Amino acid sequence: MMPARVSSIPVTSPETTTARPTVQMWTDGACKGNPGIGGWGALLRSGTHEKEIFGGEKATTNNRMELTAVVEALRALKGPSDVTIHVDSSYVMNGMKTWIAGWKRNGWQTAAKKPVKNVDLWQALDAEVARHEVRWVWVKGHAGDPGNEKADALANKGVDSVR
Repeated sequence: MMPARVSSIPVTSPETTTARPTVQMWTDGACKGNPGIGGWGALLRSGTHEKEIFGGEKATTNNRMELTAVVEALRALKGPSDVTIHVDSSYVMNGMKTWIAGWKRNGWQTAAKKPVKNVDLWQALDAEVARHEVRWVWVKGHAGDPGNEKADALANKGVDSVR
């Protein structure tokens, strides 16, 4: 008698084979006076889809607008995604790549035992980043990167929206 042949083809359903969308985002913040009236903007691209978002606040800082742009861009995603975030803010880049782990370990205090500035936005950003697979890319601002230039224009539109 011959042994039965067993197939090892995995059985999958549409729910288990759904790939996460890949999204490119460019974010920027602007402030007219620091502190002063501010705006944020973001350009999101996934395949052939493109979305522009912006907003503003009457009394804010440039760093708050830079953070808000990234938080709002990530919140605009419908579900977990593979995201590349292009920022021109050293504050955001250093915060996410270098400082945040220590802040969390120290109960959201700096190495000097002072409260982290903009902690509400850093915590919101940390929560949003946890939903996605994120890659950070720093771009030089006002240097001709089309996505960064568009995000800058949207941030200025955000300023105008609250004037």
